[in-house]
Amino acid sequence: MTKFEELGIKNPILTALSEIHFEEPFPIQAAAIPVLLSGQDVIGQAHTGTGKTAAFSLPIIQTIVPKGGIQAIILAPTRELAVQITGEIQRFSRHSGIRYVTIYGGQSINVQFGELERGVEIVVATPGRLIDHIKRGSVRLNNVKYVILDEADTMLDMGFIDDIRFILDLVPKQHITALFSATMPPEILMLAEKYMKSPQRIFIDADDLSGEGIEQAFLVIKDREKTDYLLRFIKENKAGQTIVFCSTKDRTRRVAHELEKASKLTVVSIQGDMSQFRRDKAMYMFKKGKADILVATDVAARGIDVPEVALVINYDVPSHDMVYFHRIGRTARAGAKGRAITLVSYSSIGDFKAISSQTKVAMRDLNKELGIEVKIPDPLKREMPQRRRGYGGRSQNWGRRRDDRRGDGRRRYGNDGGRNYYGLRSRW
Repeated sequence: MTKFEELGIKNPILTALSEIHFEEPFPIQAAAIPVLLSGQDVIGQAHTGTGKTAAFSLPIIQTIVPKGGIQAIILAPTRELAVQITGEIQRFSRHSGIRYVTIYGGQSINVQFGELERGVEIVVATPGRLIDHIKRGSVRLNNVKYVILDEADTMLDMGFIDDIRFILDLVPKQHITALFSATMPPEILMLAEKYMKSPQRIFIDADDLSGEGIEQAFLVIKDREKTDYLLRFIKENKAGQTIVFCSTKDRTRRVAHELEKASKLTVVSIQGDMSQFRRDKAMYMFKKGKADILVATDVAARGIDVPEVALVINYDVPSHDMVYFHRIGRTARAGAKGRAITLVSYSSIGDFKAISSQTKVAMRDLNKELGIEVKIPDPLKREMPQRRRGYGGRSQNWGRRRDDRRGDGRRRYGNDGGRNYYGLRSRW
């Protein structure tokens, strides 16, 4: 059984790991830590919840020098993920004397200036805000030894690829780069080929999208029935907290409001229109166990690491299979067990079939278990209602005009070959 000490991790980090009950490394940690400690670049592919943060942060904490300036840049696609990474670094470095800062849009830049002026060794940032600081001169990259790209595929999807290139072009040539991603699209591989030096490729569960440890289920219902079943499943969940994922900001607000009205549980939500203060407050309440339910859009899916999440409900079917696995990956963290239920509206059956075909475990069919029949209306067999007739059996002339004075006589609307005042054929 491999221990962190055998991977090359030393005190005081070992003491910190022992205090937080980190006894055995996960596969991605066991594979990546020795490589990064040896000074080699790494490309790591692993799905969420596998311990990637410790895989890159432990070697950084061990090798950087306190009060030596900014020596590590960690890039994340969202502010939630950046805050999560910083929280993990805080736990691992509690006895190491390392200083760190999180910088992202939405937070006061003056607060970030103050943190940077006091001196930090690790910067965890979203790409756009990091570039702001670089251009203002508050972040200098001349001492950087590590550059970490976490969730690189998401940064690509969010349009950060040019920002990443800009940053990588400014760091010293002699540095270690680690790229972690759930998927490896061609653009990511091209980026690695240009900026990385003979990287060690580590694929952990690269083909496993089964959601191991997660009991997955689905229920096909009409969209208007979703809230009733959502409440039912939440009330049945006695094991821990619940996360509900919605497809849009409007639906997130509506679902959170309906849950607050219909249940005695504490509900918080996260969506794009919220101020950073409200987002931080919602995440703080949820992580501290002061909220029972978190309703969120997909932007939060990559930045939630709460061990007490026992149930994930997809109120809407996600647009992509990887989004589905990132969503359900918020439960069953670090080897625990969890449940995921997807509410499938009739219009989303095709999308859900494409997603479910990627799983390697059998999903529970709640329609069969609950005896709910799926009745999808066939538009080709839809009966067309007869046209309504006016009084006396005559067609009711709703668009009657008094006179059409064009031409050399008075013509009633509808008497001129079915054409209306504007020369167009009447819809009636």
